[in-house]
Amino acid sequence: MPAPTSIAALVLGAGRGERLGHALPKAFVPLAGRTLIERSIRALSDSGAFCRIQPVLAESEFERFDRLGLVASVEGVVAPVEGGKERQDSMWAGLAVLPGEIEFVAVHDAARCLVSEGDLRAVVVAAQEEGAAILAERSRDTLKRVAGGRVVETSAREEYWAAQTPQVVRRDWLVKAVEAAVKAGRSATDDAQLVEWMGHPVRVVEARSPNPKITRAEDLLLAEALLGGASGAGDD
Repeated sequence: MPAPTSIAALVLGAGRGERLGHALPKAFVPLAGRTLIERSIRALSDSGAFCRIQPVLAESEFERFDRLGLVASVEGVVAPVEGGKERQDSMWAGLAVLPGEIEFVAVHDAARCLVSEGDLRAVVVAAQEEGAAILAERSRDTLKRVAGGRVVETSAREEYWAAQTPQVVRRDWLVKAVEAAVKAGRSATDDAQLVEWMGHPVRVVEARSPNPKITRAEDLLLAEALLGGASGAGDD
């Protein structure tokens, strides 16, 4: 993999995470002794794929982030920048503070804290080759399109994938895509959708390791089980 001198990662963690039902903001919920955002940041740093890791948080959580000590202890991590109300706003806030030499940007959810180093490297390489790439998982279910409580179409399962993060895109593509979306009054549900609107190709990289998004309480239980399985993988 080429040296990561021009690849930055934005770690989005400005949301409250009401569906998780925890007293803490979601990014700071503990999982086996470490917060979700710390686990995500350490995974990104350990992959060796990024020269800069930029947290994007609610301003009210800056002090809480400082207490984690990640800027001083994890290579590439810088002080957080304030996020916005919507995901697109937070991503734009992170983009705005990146140094000029950054050519590729990986946008990652703090809540996807189990992403593997191998998957991180794979999606970065794919983006460098194609211009944009996302991690994704093949759909395991038959998908139904529903209107008015009735099925109107059954889709071919093999054509559908569940998008994950990080999503890695050429910086110039992403900047132009966000500007165009704002001008048109459009809001994307994920980052790749923005560059798709601009007609750019986006490669799909299949996630080889579990990379769940922590959204509800049961997701925390799943993540704990996955961590336990990983730590005991070599046990007799």
